[in-house]
Amino acid sequence: MIDTAIAQLLGYAESRGLIEESDRTWAANRILDALHLSSWEEPETVPERPLEEILKELLDYAVSQGIVEDNVTARDLFDTELMGRLTPRPSAVIAAFREKYAVSPEAATDWYYRFSRDTDYIRTYRVARDVKWVTSTPYGDLDITINLSKPEKDPRAIAAAKAAPQSGYPKCLLCRENEGYAGRMNHPARQNHRIIPVTIDGRDWFFQYSPYVYYNEHCIVFNGEHVPMKIDRSAFRKLLDFVIQFPHYFVGSNADLPIVGGSILSHDHFQGGRYTFAMERAEVEESVTFPGFEDVEAGIVRWPMSVLRLRSADDGRLVDLAEKILAAWRGYSDPDAFIFAETDGEPHNTITPIARKRGGKYELDLVLRNNITTEEFPLGVYHPHPELHHIKKENIGLIEVMGLAVLPARLKGELHDLAKVLVEGGDLRADETIAKHADWAAELQKKYTFTAENVDTILRDEVGCVFARVLEDAGVYKCTPEGRLAFRRFVESVR
Repeated sequence: MIDTAIAQLLGYAESRGLIEESDRTWAANRILDALHLSSWEEPETVPERPLEEILKELLDYAVSQGIVEDNVTARDLFDTELMGRLTPRPSAVIAAFREKYAVSPEAATDWYYRFSRDTDYIRTYRVARDVKWVTSTPYGDLDITINLSKPEKDPRAIAAAKAAPQSGYPKCLLCRENEGYAGRMNHPARQNHRIIPVTIDGRDWFFQYSPYVYYNEHCIVFNGEHVPMKIDRSAFRKLLDFVIQFPHYFVGSNADLPIVGGSILSHDHFQGGRYTFAMERAEVEESVTFPGFEDVEAGIVRWPMSVLRLRSADDGRLVDLAEKILAAWRGYSDPDAFIFAETDGEPHNTITPIARKRGGKYELDLVLRNNITTEEFPLGVYHPHPELHHIKKENIGLIEVMGLAVLPARLKGELHDLAKVLVEGGDLRADETIAKHADWAAELQKKYTFTAENVDTILRDEVGCVFARVLEDAGVYKCTPEGRLAFRRFVESVR
């Protein structure tokens, strides 16, 4: 059977254009080497199978032969090595991308996205396991996801990672040195990873897709140098430079401060893709004008977080105005609205910017952020409040700012167990795994009569409503008359 699995993997690679027929013997020998085999016999008939099944059989064989330890991390390292042996060299990938780009940016990204899935860098069969739904809220339809794409490490893998030699290479998961890297127990393998060079704001950056694709064509654009995240004039310029080159994509940056920033603040990077988020669909509820920039359309967006939208056909004017707004916000305090630029020398104000091209004009959405903490809210005043932590406790980064919830994998099982208790009328606090949801669920019991037919729909809708509240908590100015008055005070301060 191992011969059949090898032949199936070769057939898959050839059908996806990773190898050509003339490469087949070479490629077979590469796979034999990885499996510690000295020979094989190609079967006369080779039935097609999904890549996941082919790789599982090859992995099971490698485990049985003692080539690979039987845990998720070790298996992932090995199947990535197998696919890496069939992935074209970076120079060939770059050449193909540029050839397609000469036709159109869309043709280039269509090809590159498909390539990233075909090489199993994006494990599509894992992404398909993510739980997704849409919840209607006063702010529009919010996307809710429970992320199951990242495999949870078992105790053996965790122990092996701790015992593995520590290395500073690559410096982080975003560095260009990840391309082709074999990985280790505490760092993922990337032999099947290929990146595309791009020039933005005159500097060398790189373009790739996220292996976890939270939305369509979820890409990452990262600095060729390992330098920290920074929101400044150059950041706005870089975002618009990318949109100019890829006008069918949006691109945005996480903020550059803890609590309101992303998970990797040590490496300057953006995230983008081909997707329309709820925040983009949200309309401007109040137009505003900035002195000296009367030619730039601007307004406050009807969104639970505090968003200024700028529009102009002149991308340079957007950069100039965004820089002016950022400078004003960095130093802005309004004690009546509990906005403090700094406390004890620690800065609190920053911006999450998002760029796109729409209707022939460039847009910049500037989301005002503040990371101040208090004794009552040690994780952040403008952060999900404690009563929401049973659903969402983590930072609210770029993707969630735009209206897509990335919720922890634990929720899938917890909501399933909670649904059973609600239908059967059991004790909400008897099971410690769902006791964290008890107060919330008790309130839901006052609103609904739960049945086996409706419980899942109700829980999903209510989780979506919790996410809307999460975004409201993260907004520095609330969607209230007092909040909008305070928002306008800031706008009027920009001179």
